[in-house]
Amino acid sequence: MYLNSSLAKRYTKENFNAVEAQRSAHEIAQGPIVFQVSRLMIKYRILQLLIDSENGLTINEIVQKTNLSEYAVKILIESSLSIGTVLYDNGKFLCSKTGWFLLNDPAVRVNIDFNHDVNYLGMYNLEESLLNGKPEGLKIFGSWPTIYEGLSSLPEQVQKSWFGFDHFYSDGAFEEAFNIVFADKPCKLLDVGGNTGKWALYCIEHDEEVEITIMDLPQQITLMKQNMVDVKGIERIHGHGCNMLSADTAFPEGFDAIWFSQFLDCFSEAEITSILSRAYRSMTPKTKIYIMETLWDRQRFETASYVLTQTSVYFTAMANGNSKMYHSEDLIRCIEKSNLVVEDIYDGIGVGHSIIRCGIK
Repeated sequence: MYLNSSLAKRYTKENFNAVEAQRSAHEIAQGPIVFQVSRLMIKYRILQLLIDSENGLTINEIVQKTNLSEYAVKILIESSLSIGTVLYDNGKFLCSKTGWFLLNDPAVRVNIDFNHDVNYLGMYNLEESLLNGKPEGLKIFGSWPTIYEGLSSLPEQVQKSWFGFDHFYSDGAFEEAFNIVFADKPCKLLDVGGNTGKWALYCIEHDEEVEITIMDLPQQITLMKQNMVDVKGIERIHGHGCNMLSADTAFPEGFDAIWFSQFLDCFSEAEITSILSRAYRSMTPKTKIYIMETLWDRQRFETASYVLTQTSVYFTAMANGNSKMYHSEDLIRCIEKSNLVVEDIYDGIGVGHSIIRCGIK
């Protein structure tokens, strides 16, 4: 397995002494409690109050500013002190650097909402999901085979956090991705798994001639159309509803570019190979496929790899039971099995994305 230098430094040797390793083990054991305490420190603005204070706050001052009981404040503050998000100095509590990032790093905030609203309760069924190859945690929301069929029916707050997570990691990549995909000025683009159509909207806003077809589940096509009422240029965005997992589902033909954004990570390796093989059969010699994914081995910083490998567990317990955030070698193997060849890989796109450009072998 390939590991870049930052990953190899962290993943191939011990980085802790015995005391640090023991502390780390206890942090894992207390993980669910640490998560909920830290989430509530944000919700009740305690971390923000500590940041806004000039020299920190006492317990009584926090009680007065939050209207929480003294007991509740002590529970949260003392737990946070040992977690490391709060510091103590001369009778007052202050926000630590870790607490500052917990509050102000947008990726951290998105992940907190996503894990609390979408994943938290369902993770209880992770073992069952691993053994059965099904998203057993999803049953807390409904009886769909995957979360994608149920997206439009999820509770409002769950939908908000799911789409907030999805859009955070994709929207920041739009400008750079557009420059790569549209370097050859495609006239017709197939957006596979286009979801709510945000990428398609970006494209028609920045290219006055391109025609885009979004290929997705019928219920997602319906949701997309609802989101695009009265949008300028909507006549250049079309829907193609289908079940991508069916081996009988053929790709429509006649496209200059086929775009997969944060889509193939929703499927197993066998399913990815099937999807790409069907895409291959729809291509002309000039058609290019662009695959944008957050590949955990191609991240500049180890923290990003950590987040991605943990996000894989969401796919196991909640999404579909058999997919993940892929190592590039695994995804490239699927590409090559599909009679496609990797022509180029662009790293560092948006929030840790890579774009793999493929052509016919």
